[in-house]
Amino acid sequence: MNTKKLYIETMGCAMNNRDSDHLIAELREKEGYVLTDQAQEADLILINTCSVREKPERKLFSEIGQFNAIKKPHAKIGVCGCTASHLGEEIIKKAPSVSFVLGARNISKITQVIHQDKAVEVDTNFDDSTYMFSKNTNPDIKALLNISIGCDKKCTYCIVPHTRGKEISIPTQMLLDEAQKLAQNGVKELLLLGQNVNHYGTRFSNPHKPTNFTQLLRELSQIEGIERIRFTSPHPLHMDDEFLEEFASNPKICKSIHIPLQSGSTKVLREMKRGYTQEWYLDRVQKLKSLVPHVGISTDIIVAFPTETEEDFEETMKVLNLVQFDTLYSFIYSPRPHTEAQNLHNPISKEEASKRLATLQARHKEILAQKAKQEIGSIHSVLIENHRDQSPYIWSEGRSDTNRLIKIPDQVLPLGSIVSIKVTHHEGGSLSGELLS
Repeated sequence: MNTKKLYIETMGCAMNNRDSDHLIAELREKEGYVLTDQAQEADLILINTCSVREKPERKLFSEIGQFNAIKKPHAKIGVCGCTASHLGEEIIKKAPSVSFVLGARNISKITQVIHQDKAVEVDTNFDDSTYMFSKNTNPDIKALLNISIGCDKKCTYCIVPHTRGKEISIPTQMLLDEAQKLAQNGVKELLLLGQNVNHYGTRFSNPHKPTNFTQLLRELSQIEGIERIRFTSPHPLHMDDEFLEEFASNPKICKSIHIPLQSGSTKVLREMKRGYTQEWYLDRVQKLKSLVPHVGISTDIIVAFPTETEEDFEETMKVLNLVQFDTLYSFIYSPRPHTEAQNLHNPISKEEASKRLATLQARHKEILAQKAKQEIGSIHSVLIENHRDQSPYIWSEGRSDTNRLIKIPDQVLPLGSIVSIKVTHHEGGSLSGELLS
């Protein structure tokens, strides 16, 4: 019997990676597909798309054309994810080689649409929050776990509510059961996913006991075998003291956190409809650092939002200097359809936008160099994730509790082990150290 082969390309965020995991597991268990890394061998090619910025969306049709040129004669091409939700049947009109379109809120329908020529399933009101997806048979040391779908925020620059629909939380018991199975299969670290994870518990599909994100963290941390819990992304607006205190005191919660800033200007934050001020953001960071002085903080920043003045940009630089972020994801504003900001007059030139981004990133690079020097002599708890062998050099590497990638030269340590490492060297922001235990 000929085995059916699946090739999948995933663009965008961790949520898309998790959706791809679901697609792979459903097709493997219910349709007999096996993964291949060669698109020309595949019987089914899936492109799981992102639409947060314009560039990945433009890239889609180029990718479709390339796959169509190399695919087997009867192989199917399916477009999934956020751009699928956004463009729908327009994708098939522009690219007739596409066999079906499956929106981000409709992933559970994959085994249906592969049998329906030119199917378009993009209903953002569809609710699969209680759907039992097939499981990954080869879990890693780390695993992704969706705790909610959709987004209720109305940020004026963001297309996600249009592509992923209203926010619905996945029932707590389903999450605990899945986490338990993952732990039994050797998973040590969970990464909880949601557009606003710390808004968990606001809405469920079915009657559910009152709960919140802090309570979910407490319950997940009781599972034996789960050693570490991370999550992305919390919203600054919902970072109350109860949450911050649980973050600080729960030993299983990694002491790294992504706190999207977007802009340091209160005026721009208001125009973005983010719901918080610069003062609130800095207050939350100060509270967090008072509880966990060594906390690792990452963020997102958009430069050249249509109403951003030079003074507004300087406010962003002010926050960058005050917080000293460990990781920075920064982008020039990208206008997206179905968003309020698309209709704003934008007087900022491409040259000025690029200049602001370069200024931001250059300053952050300086901050990272300073922070790397300060790491010498520090001790970190590191989860060993990989071995590297580039003869004559060998090393193990993993992530610290604060999400720093650390190399341990001349060591082949057991994958999944958690060890104490003393940082002895830094180079270009990367850290290496010696084993203490």
